[in-house]
Amino acid sequence: MAGNNIAPLKGLVLCGGQSARMQENKSRISYHGIPQWQYLADLLASFELETYLSCRTDQQTDFDHYPRLIPDNVPYGGPSAGLLSAHLLQPDTAWLVLACDLPLISRQSLEILVRERDAAQSATAFISPVNDLPEPLIAIWEPAGLRALQQSVESGKNCPRKTLLNTNIRLLHNPYAAEQYNANTPEEKATAMKQVTDQSLRP
Repeated sequence: MAGNNIAPLKGLVLCGGQSARMQENKSRISYHGIPQWQYLADLLASFELETYLSCRTDQQTDFDHYPRLIPDNVPYGGPSAGLLSAHLLQPDTAWLVLACDLPLISRQSLEILVRERDAAQSATAFISPVNDLPEPLIAIWEPAGLRALQQSVESGKNCPRKTLLNTNIRLLHNPYAAEQYNANTPEEKATAMKQVTDQSLRP
């Protein structure tokens, strides 16, 4: 979208989940030969985006060598804490957000988000192939969308997806929708590992 008031776009990797169902830290799983947080950060940086890691305050020492860290700084839990802590730090920034439970996501999906970004909307997001709802954690959140999330959370509705459903957003069909696969359990991790291995063996 053309215009002079488009918010600068930066990258944000959400690493602050408790990983209870996975039984290990999802951000540290090595699907691609490096920790997942590093894979996602490198992916975002490949678009020349200044990229940040979001984490809980008790995780800071896990990432203290990373130059751009945003510890949770709001009285909320879940992914909203990471999104709103980033918004609090840089309220005029738009964020290309990736959750750390996305082992199959690649540049080809993100290219679509970046290319099709509509900065006049609250967010640009993919449609989930599972439930046809917006994917809030593979999305570009504009400042207006994050302000709406702040209002929702303050009213007791701590759900980024519901915020997207109640604001004006650009929804995209991803031709590579399989890359939106979430791995949150050991079984899903094993499935993702096999797919990554199979892809690496293809000629």
